[in-house]
Formats: sequence, structure tokens, C-alpha cells
Amino acid sequence: MSPVIQMVVVILGVLVFATILFWIWNKIQPSAQVSEMMLRTKSWWVMATIFVSAALVHPLISFAAFAFLSFVALRELSSISKNARSEDRSVLFWAYLAIPIQYYLAYVGWHDAFVIFIPVFMFTLIPFILVIKGHTQDIARSMSVIPTHLMLTVFSISHLAYLLALPDIKGFEVGGRGLLLYVVFLTEMNDVFQFTWGKLTGRHKIIEKVSPNKTWEGFIGGLLSTITAAYFLRFLTPFSPLIALLCGLLIACAGFVGDIIVSAIKRDFGLKDTGTVIKGHGGILDRIDSLAISAPFFFYFVYQLYY
Repeated sequence: MSPVIQMVVVILGVLVFATILFWIWNKIQPSAQVSEMMLRTKSWWVMATIFVSAALVHPLISFAAFAFLSFVALRELSSISKNARSEDRSVLFWAYLAIPIQYYLAYVGWHDAFVIFIPVFMFTLIPFILVIKGHTQDIARSMSVIPTHLMLTVFSISHLAYLLALPDIKGFEVGGRGLLLYVVFLTEMNDVFQFTWGKLTGRHKIIEKVSPNKTWEGFIGGLLSTITAAYFLRFLTPFSPLIALLCGLLIACAGFVGDIIVSAIKRDFGLKDTGTVIKGHGGILDRIDSLAISAPFFFYFVYQLYY
């Protein structure tokens, strides 16, 4: 059995176990906490289906799926932005146009262009288009907000797709598919670990004004659990045991940062969720908020070490 198939079996096993566990728990001792965990499990099934399929099907289909994921996330974020100017709507066309370009650069493996297209070219183009429209009221906010939306939903997530375009390296047959499953599974499980440890042992808040449910106990418990999982799942990577442990630390910390960044955005907008795409548990951005930071950090960690 190939490492990728082994990982798929692990993911499905975890989801089946969680589904049965919370169903039985809800029958024995119903509570709001268990109901929330059941909703989260349903959303994990959706996201697992997306990412496992991306790792198994033809790369072209995978890239198209990731591009669509970025499109939905960008649309969600743009639609909930308060005080958006009417002048910004036409500028969003250029933001959406950046999606196929960014993913094409990832598909062909043009690393230098991939790295600078959004942070440099789009960061310059969008303010320029706003300027030539001649409406300067609140223009500084638009210059900041739209490029940030692109960074969170397109640039960051496109690094997951780029993993599939990485060249083969000697002694590492699993390739980008294994790396993709590794970072996605660990990032999602880090969310689960932090949530579970926080519910079971959480007492001390980290940043209560931004995310009231985040606790130091949940963060540390999730951190240690993710590092442990990273060590045992290193068969999907070219990592040595030490590098796997360091990568687990990186993913856990980066995932936490992504989560609280999007939480802060939602709190600013006065919203619980960014959308309703996943029934019962918000939008796409709610589910990939941690990946928005962990994906690029993981990509460059691997790229600098091995490519």
C-alpha cells in the first residue's frame, strides 16, 4: 500500500471514529458542546473529500479545484467587507482575474513569477486602478483591504496547489501529493486538538477580545498533539525525525495565527461565520483560515530545505 493510500485510510478512519463517537456521546449525554462537535465533524468530511480528491485525481483537476476554492473564499471575504465603496466593485474584477493567473504559475512551476505576482504586481496594480478612477474618499482603506483579501484567499492557498507541481527528488517517491495531505491533515487536526483540549482543560484565555474560546491549555495541548502527529506521519515527507518535529511546531503555530486573524476579521464585521457554503458550519474561509497561514509557511520550509 502506497504512503498516500495509507494516509487516506488514516483520514477516513479518524473521521469515521469521530462520527460514531460523537453520535453515541450525543445519545448518552446531549449537550451544546457535543452538537458543535458533530457539526464540525460534518464539515471535516466535506474538507477531507476536497483535499483527498485533490491528492488522488489528475493534477489539472486538482489545480482547478484549488482555484475554485480560492474564488469562493475571496467572494466570501469580499461580500462581508463592511463599508465597501461602489468604486471597489469593478476593481474586484482584477482581483478575481488574478486567480487563474496565480494558479497557472503554480501549475507550470514558475516559482519566481509565482512568488511575486500577487505580493508585488497585484499589490501595485490594484492601488493604481483605484487611483485612476479619481475617487479618493476612503481610498487608503481599499488599497489595503483588497490586496489583503488576495493574500489570504489566493496567494496563501495557491501554495497547496504548488506542492503538486514540485519536481521529484531522489529517494522521495510520494512527492507533492504526500506533502499536500501532510500539511492539510496536520493543520486541520491542530484545530481539532486545540478545540478538544480547550474544551476539556481550558481555563486561561489567550486573546479573549478576539477569540474568547482560545485558551493556553488548548493551544499547548494542540501544539504537542500536532508535533506528535507530525512525527508519526513523516512517511509522507522526506523529513528526518527532527525536521518532522520542527515542522509540526511550525504548522501548529502558523495554523493558530491563521485562525485568530480570520476570527479578528469576523469580529470586526460582527459575524460568526464568513458564509453558509458548508451547511451548519459556516463558509469555506471558516474552514481554511488556519491553512491561509500554515500553507505558505510549510511550502517555503520544505522548498528551502529540499528543493
